[in-house]
Amino acid sequence: MKNFTHLVTTYVCLSVFLWVGTYSLSLAQKTVTLEDVWKDYTFSAKSVRGVRWMKDGQHYTKADPGKISKIDMLTGQEVEVLFTGEFDSYDLSAQEDKLLLATQEESIYRRSSKAFYKVYDKNIGSLQPLSQGAAKQMYATFSPDGNFVAFVRENNLFVTNLATSEEKAITTTGEQNKIIHGGADWVYEEEFGFAQAFFWSPDSKRIAFYTFDESQVKEFNMQMWGGKDLSYPNDYRFKYPKAGEDNAVVAISVYDVPSGKTTAFDLGADKDIYIPRVSWTQNSDVLAVRKLNRLQNELTLYHAQVSTGVLQSVLTEKANTYIDLEFCDDLIYLKDGKHFLSTSEKSGFKHIYLHTMDDKEVRPITEGNWEVTLLIGIDEEKEVIYFVSHEVSPLEKQLYSIGLNGKNKTRLTQAEGVHNPNFSPSFRYYLDYHSAAQAVPTVSLYEAPSGKLLKVLEDNSALKNKLAEYQIQYKEFFQVPAADNTPLNGWMIKPLNFDPNQKYPVLMFVYGGPGSQQVVNSWEPSNFFWYQHLASKGYLIVCVDNRGTGGRGADFKKVTYAEMGKYEVADQVAVAQYLQKQPYVDPARIGIWGWSYGGYMSSLCITLGADVFKAAIAVAPVTNWRFYDTIYTERFLKRPQDNPGGYDDFSPLSHADKLKGNYLLVHGTGDDNVHFQNAVAMQDALIKAGKQFQSFYYPNRNHGIYGGNTRLHLYQMMTNFLLNNL
Repeated sequence: MKNFTHLVTTYVCLSVFLWVGTYSLSLAQKTVTLEDVWKDYTFSAKSVRGVRWMKDGQHYTKADPGKISKIDMLTGQEVEVLFTGEFDSYDLSAQEDKLLLATQEESIYRRSSKAFYKVYDKNIGSLQPLSQGAAKQMYATFSPDGNFVAFVRENNLFVTNLATSEEKAITTTGEQNKIIHGGADWVYEEEFGFAQAFFWSPDSKRIAFYTFDESQVKEFNMQMWGGKDLSYPNDYRFKYPKAGEDNAVVAISVYDVPSGKTTAFDLGADKDIYIPRVSWTQNSDVLAVRKLNRLQNELTLYHAQVSTGVLQSVLTEKANTYIDLEFCDDLIYLKDGKHFLSTSEKSGFKHIYLHTMDDKEVRPITEGNWEVTLLIGIDEEKEVIYFVSHEVSPLEKQLYSIGLNGKNKTRLTQAEGVHNPNFSPSFRYYLDYHSAAQAVPTVSLYEAPSGKLLKVLEDNSALKNKLAEYQIQYKEFFQVPAADNTPLNGWMIKPLNFDPNQKYPVLMFVYGGPGSQQVVNSWEPSNFFWYQHLASKGYLIVCVDNRGTGGRGADFKKVTYAEMGKYEVADQVAVAQYLQKQPYVDPARIGIWGWSYGGYMSSLCITLGADVFKAAIAVAPVTNWRFYDTIYTERFLKRPQDNPGGYDDFSPLSHADKLKGNYLLVHGTGDDNVHFQNAVAMQDALIKAGKQFQSFYYPNRNHGIYGGNTRLHLYQMMTNFLLNNL
């Protein structure tokens, strides 16, 4: 009996052990599904979002549904409830005693929206509408002293005195699709990155603002389905300047709040220009204006005296190719009123320079064959400048400090990967948002300038535990020769249970646009997990940054000037040919996919590289740069009148007859950015050439093709296409 009991016990224990082991193994062998990625969002990372530092540098405000709170950064504890009630977004006055609350917010384009605004006064507990007007307002902004709010309504600029609730119109001539005061037109919003186009002076007495005269800009129209009248589509019309066409004429003015007087600035005789940035210096009598010529190869900084409206040239940057927009952003005026910081690419790499107000270069702050990616700011009390750079590697972004004298450069972040810091206004603390290709995102609080870790606010431990349940193939970084043998950076994700003695199909991902980077040592939140799904199906995923991309200096980036598509496609074809020679690659099964500029690239690769690529997917591609906007396109190609070959020689439309492989073309009909026109023209060219292909359109979807079940539908379709055609 004793032996029998022992045998039973042994059997039970062994069964339990085997069951537990099998269960654990089954957990470890879970593979990623499309529903995990685009329905359940299983791998979503947590973060510390929406941090708005308060003036004491230790607290920040946080918005939750129906509540805005004051949070102690060091403890993470809520110390005060600032507001409870309905709102979509908010802003806090500089004195932190008033809140500007947006309700019924309505998105327009990428950065613009309109809403009904309310002002909440903490001191007396009052909640009042900003305006009595029937129409929604845009870009409502407190004055620095918190006594006024300026906003745009129906293309005109207004200011409200919060003490009296008096609303005053600064402009009255605004008109839809004709005149815009205080807001950006479509192309400025998209390509220069701002929608609000008015700016309070430091002393709260003046408002500088843009006026766009769109009268001569041609309209583009999109049909939108599913409106109130289901029998007929809505015809949406907006001003969109395509390459070589007329832009809006831009004017800059300053409104004096006490006197009600408006002063227009003299921007010169040439009206075919861009004003990519306007900002105030430390002096409320002097406005900083950056002006670009139409071809965007000459950028001039002007200081404008408000009293006269006359611009005085301070600093001019010229290039044989083009000047990046980021140089317009990197401008910091010091409190001494005598100096400013800016960046330049004149050495071949982007670096920081110190200047006097009258254009005397004092010194370069940073130097070397590496790029500064972000000039964060300066702690003037300690004379310490903070910046992010690629000094370690083009694949990484690390945080540094350096003295105003250009000495004592110190690397503050040590973990490999990408660091995105968020400094408090006093530069006493900073949040470090960090990730790497094999390290989930984390958010940590540090002390400056020591770089001492104070607290980890988010470590994404739940995501780490979730990942442990799945078979994950992480990115492996490598280099591959370009068409001219320049080493290119790339990554690959190998199939599950990779066997170097087997041959696998390859899917290449490409973006490839000027100054962009896809090959970086950072966490990727969405497509990475789609690639895991494909890896479980036996696909090898590869991405390589071609010549023309960023992080490696001006020569590498600007080699594609006036010939977009030529070098980029040659490099992607060279990468595919390199892969064909690898013993673990099936040379007859190489595909490529991309979105936007990447869709342009994949369309060229499947045509010009028809003997190399078996399949391609193009999502929302540009198919001829004549269809795209002035600012982006002419920056890299000049105008089509000046460079017709640059537009047509590497247009996918010009090579549709070369298609041999399997091609899937996807576009949203409501794409205000890369118009559906591009897909229609490509389809027409393929039909004329007698080429078979697959296409799909998403009704009313914009350039991002999202909303509801849309992304899951899209990625299921692309997956099925690859399974059947690659």
